[in-house]
Amino acid sequence: MESVATVTTSRAARYGKQLAAHMGRKISASWDGESGSLEFSDSCAVGLHASDEALTMSLECPSDEIGHFESVIGRHLARFGAREALTVCWIRDDGSEGTTQGPFTPESKPAG
Repeated sequence: MESVATVTTSRAARYGKQLAAHMGRKISASWDGESGSLEFSDSCAVGLHASDEALTMSLECPSDEIGHFESVIGRHLARFGAREALTVCWIRDDGSEGTTQGPFTPESKPAG
């Protein structure tokens, strides 16, 4: 299953780099300046692409795991972008409802 989130921000490359660096402590991650990837397993990966206006994240994983990975990735990005009040809304290719993370404030301490 595929789920895509396009997060509007003028700092897309910065957030892509930060997400890849942070997640890269536990998983295989890469960033080349405007695109990258997060490899959670053989069956679960995220493609990242930064433009001048947005960071687009394309998640592919089994349908029974999609909500979990949407939440993990989205929470991290929304926390990194708390000063901009970033909101991450996922849209799934099968028409089912994706999850939403954020916005958080710099003062908030979201759970998990």
